[in-house]
Amino acid sequence: MIQISAEELNEDRFSRFRLIGWWDQQRLRSANVVVIGAGALGNEIVKNLVLLGVEHLLVVDCDRIEHSNLSRSVLFRTADVGKSKARTAAEAARELSDGQTTAHYLDANVMAEVGLGVFGWADVIIAGLDNREARLWINRCAWKMDRPWVDGAIEGINGVARVFLPGRAPCYECTLGETDWQILERRMSCNLLTREEMLGGKVPTTPTTGSVIAGIEVQEAVKLLHGLPVLAGQGFVFDGLHHTSYVVEYTENPDCLSHEVYEEVMIFPGRSDETTLAALLDFGRERLGAESGVVVEFSRDVIRELRCPRCGVADEVFAPVGTISAAQGRCPRCETMREVVALHGFHGEPELAERRLSQLGLPAFDVFTARKGGRQVAILIDGDRADVLGPLAEKPPGVWPEARRAYAGE
Repeated sequence: MIQISAEELNEDRFSRFRLIGWWDQQRLRSANVVVIGAGALGNEIVKNLVLLGVEHLLVVDCDRIEHSNLSRSVLFRTADVGKSKARTAAEAARELSDGQTTAHYLDANVMAEVGLGVFGWADVIIAGLDNREARLWINRCAWKMDRPWVDGAIEGINGVARVFLPGRAPCYECTLGETDWQILERRMSCNLLTREEMLGGKVPTTPTTGSVIAGIEVQEAVKLLHGLPVLAGQGFVFDGLHHTSYVVEYTENPDCLSHEVYEEVMIFPGRSDETTLAALLDFGRERLGAESGVVVEFSRDVIRELRCPRCGVADEVFAPVGTISAAQGRCPRCETMREVVALHGFHGEPELAERRLSQLGLPAFDVFTARKGGRQVAILIDGDRADVLGPLAEKPPGVWPEARRAYAGE
């Protein structure tokens, strides 16, 4: 007959973690974590978070599962080919945790279809991406919403993991060199339309390297949530050929454009499909205490029109910059490349006043900025929260603000 000790009877799923002196399982249980990218890195990140006991998880990805993903993604099966990566990863997370993890997903492009409210909901953002443009966007959003993020990248059998804290340079943009900016600029044509040939890049990776880098990313997130020292503004570089690693120190770029943190985010209770630009401008005027001179700025630039210089015809678009291809930019009447008319904000133009926020091409649960001169207030469209976050909507962030005080020595 097998004898089971009293100690073994008292063990639970996470009892071995608690043997680590500084470990606080409640912090992980309470943390809100957003994982952006559900491919090779994202699969490992989600798996590790679930095994560690994270119970509030949002997965973001816009791609579909391909056969080539199956050799590098532990959460995907052959029957999943063609399905949403984000949804499949979230479903696998719930199954792996035996229902303890509330995992939701956004089948969305993070640069065009994810509102800044998602970043504000998170205690930490963990990225598993394969392009600089998305990283740059995440970096700026995370800084604005005062949230830390962990970045990872793999190529072949090499990789890097690093942590960026809001309000504490260097940030990701500070690390970009001349070659990085040249690649970013080639991504867009001269009139702000995407080059299709730049969208289909494939990065060679292996599941072993993905495991190494994702493990470091999640371990950094765990330490971050506990208020422990992390790779802040540093990079852990892994050389898989020789199994060596080292830490690089990044330096601050004093001219970096990412160093903006919203000091306070005002809550606007309305929904984006019901709220007009005029109503939002009035809200901003009230909060700034100004009747005139206030402008509502958007979270990202919007293509308002495509205007043909040859035909003189303008077609209304209202889509975020970067979502219209160069092929779509050609005039359907004469094949001339059309000019882009971009919209950065609302100054009170009568023809735009009654346009609802959802009709701008901007995502739900987004943040707008009301500005007059050097004064500004950030405004979160909070009425979209339940639509975007689903079962996670009622859970506010709470772990990061407490951990942040540890960094400040309070």
